[in-house]
Amino acid sequence: MSTIDYATKIPNNVNLAEDKTLQRALEHWQPEFLNWWQDMGPDGSHDHDVYLRTATSVDSAGWAQFGHVKMPEYRWGIFLNPAVADKKIGFGENLGRDAWQEVPGEHRANLRRIIVTQGDTEPASVEQQRHLGLTAPSQYDLRNLFQINVEEGRHLWAMVYLLHRYFGRDGREEAEALLHRNSGDQDNPRILGAFNEKTPDWLAFYMFTYFTDRDGKFQLSALAESAFDPLARTTKFMLTEEAHHMFVGESGISRVINRTCQVMNELKTDDPMKIRAAGVVDMGTLQRYLNFHYSVTIDLFGADESSNAAIFYNSGLKGRYEETKRDDDHRLQGQTYKVLGVQDGRLVEREVPMLNALNEVLRDDYIKDSIGGVNRWNKVIEKAGLPHRLVVPHKAFNRKIGALSNAKVSPDGQVVGEAEWAARERDWLPTAEDRAFVASLMGCVAEPGKFAGWIAPPPMGINKQAVDFEYVRFN
Repeated sequence: MSTIDYATKIPNNVNLAEDKTLQRALEHWQPEFLNWWQDMGPDGSHDHDVYLRTATSVDSAGWAQFGHVKMPEYRWGIFLNPAVADKKIGFGENLGRDAWQEVPGEHRANLRRIIVTQGDTEPASVEQQRHLGLTAPSQYDLRNLFQINVEEGRHLWAMVYLLHRYFGRDGREEAEALLHRNSGDQDNPRILGAFNEKTPDWLAFYMFTYFTDRDGKFQLSALAESAFDPLARTTKFMLTEEAHHMFVGESGISRVINRTCQVMNELKTDDPMKIRAAGVVDMGTLQRYLNFHYSVTIDLFGADESSNAAIFYNSGLKGRYEETKRDDDHRLQGQTYKVLGVQDGRLVEREVPMLNALNEVLRDDYIKDSIGGVNRWNKVIEKAGLPHRLVVPHKAFNRKIGALSNAKVSPDGQVVGEAEWAARERDWLPTAEDRAFVASLMGCVAEPGKFAGWIAPPPMGINKQAVDFEYVRFN
């Protein structure tokens, strides 16, 4: 069933009406979700008519329509990619066997843990971003923020459906808990550290959507290989929606850079204080924000050596990024992979069993992908005729998880002492003064086609609309 049924209370393409018990359970959860959205969703947005895309099918072409929607009336629902007949498991000890349509008892706890952890990130990012609409640099950007927010809400629905449908009472309790944890809450925080960080300004938001939503791409891609077919089908469709989130981040930073380069060329200076005085973000602040968001995000992949990663792969729960495109035996027994550690004051590589290093494999795939976008940002600077370049820091920099968590490593990969770290941290990570300066630039620009002075307009609008289209109608 590729077309989505919008005639029902909960839009879906999973024939929800045929399972009345499940339907009632989800209809009971729905008002709790809406209450959470009212309390923790985008601040001050409830009366806005926003130009949003809404999924109409799960086909690769023509899967969404655009139109102005009042935010709380957005039709969140449950959408899975079409089932593939006779699908086989593509990796691990069950390689070649039929994909699972129900949860095997021996994998129940691990699968639930995976789904809950993924599900927890979705409302967390909405909570992190809830005040950003009050300082949007344009209607175009405000619309993009709200699109991301409603789709993160939709991704929460995707995980909640799996919990309700396949995990009984435990699943229902976990679904309730997803609405009771809150980002940054001292007593009941979100599960993963990066999702308890604040996103206080739009520069942080663009960095988050570029780096942290890219982590989502890689985690969802690994789950899209799962032997548990409903999870694989769910995450494949989530990836369709996730692409826009990364676009917002990459294009947003590109536009910030573009505007900064314009001012640097106009003033013929790279003096950070003169650049700031002109009301744009200096290159040093951009680099420090990049360093922070990149290093926080690569910690999301977990410890470099992990017995859980080996268990998840062997069992067929979670594959590698683009598993089916890899030219190996998809079992990995006896294979090794290099991970980093610190020995005698320097970084050293050592070989470990690849099954135990699969977090590191996924992290390295992510790093390659991230560098690609940073190189595209540098093309903007190069085109402006300026010598500055943004650089992805070493993967050992500012790590809080795994073998590198206690190491003090500079952005260029040198192990340093506590004293040098303390002396140079201000050069490497955003300072309170950096954040205060960026905050000083934030101010709501609500008129169609107008943009804040610290960011360039986009080259084109959304869905072939003009840049000065009325993306948000304020009521």
